[in-house]
Amino acid sequence: MIKKGSKQSVTSKATKKILISQPRPESEKSPYFDLEKKHNVELVFHPFIVLEGISAREFRKQKIDIGYYTAIIFTSRNAIDHFFRMSEELKISIGQDTKYFCITEAVALYLQKFILYRKRKVFYGADGTNKSLFDVINKHKEVEKFLYVCSENQQDNEIVSWLKNNKCEYQLGYMYRTISNDVKEVLEKHEYHVICFFTPSGVKSLIDNMPMFKQNGTIMGAFGNNTSKAIEDAGFKLDIKVPSPQKPSMVSALDHFLSEKKLAKK
Repeated sequence: MIKKGSKQSVTSKATKKILISQPRPESEKSPYFDLEKKHNVELVFHPFIVLEGISAREFRKQKIDIGYYTAIIFTSRNAIDHFFRMSEELKISIGQDTKYFCITEAVALYLQKFILYRKRKVFYGADGTNKSLFDVINKHKEVEKFLYVCSENQQDNEIVSWLKNNKCEYQLGYMYRTISNDVKEVLEKHEYHVICFFTPSGVKSLIDNMPMFKQNGTIMGAFGNNTSKAIEDAGFKLDIKVPSPQKPSMVSALDHFLSEKKLAKK
C-alpha cells in the first residue's frame, strides 16, 4: 500500500498483482481469467479513463456529413458504440454498402451488434498493428472516402499521418472524449507487479492522479504505438509492448512474460 503524503511508488511482491486499466470483463470466460489461474496471479481491473460522448449538437459543429463517407475506420469498440449512437441521434441511416476497416478482428466482430456482418464489407488487420491495418486500407484507398471515428483528444497520429501521406480522402470524426478517472484509491490500496495501459489517456490519468508516482521496478505494458510512446515520454520504462505478430493481445503478451519469468527462476 502507498501511504498518503509519501512519494508514490510500486514494488514487486511475491504475490503477483497485475493492474489492468480497463473495466472487468463481463464474461467469466474471458481469457484474462484463464491467465489468472494458469500463472496464479491476481488481476485487478479498474478503468483509468471515462468516456464522455460528444452531443449531436457539438458534432454538428464539425460540419461532417456521415452519409458522404463510404468507409469507416474503427480502432476500438468504443468508437463503434459512439458512431452508431451518433448516427441514431442524427437520424442518419448508414448505407448497406458502407465498408468498415478495423484495427483487430475482435473490434471487427463487435460490429455484429449493429450491422449484418459480411466479410466483403468488414476488414481488419492481420496482427492488430497499424501496419496491418494500412495494408488492408491500401487496397481500397483509391475508391473509398474514409471517416476515422476517434476521441477528440486521442486520435492515433500514425494513422492520420498515413492517410495524409498516402493521399486518402479522409476526415476525422470526433464523437467522444476521454476524461481521467479517479484511480488514487486503487493505486494506494495495493502494490502492483505489472500495470497495463491501453491508451495514452490512461497514462495521463496515472500522472493526473499521482503526479509524484515513481515506477520503482513496476513492469509496464502498453497496447498500441501511441500508448507505448506516452509511457516512454512520461519517463517510464516500457517492458511489455503489444501488439506484435507473436503477441497480438495483452493477454498473450502477459502469458509470454509470466512464462518467461517462471523459466528464469528454474
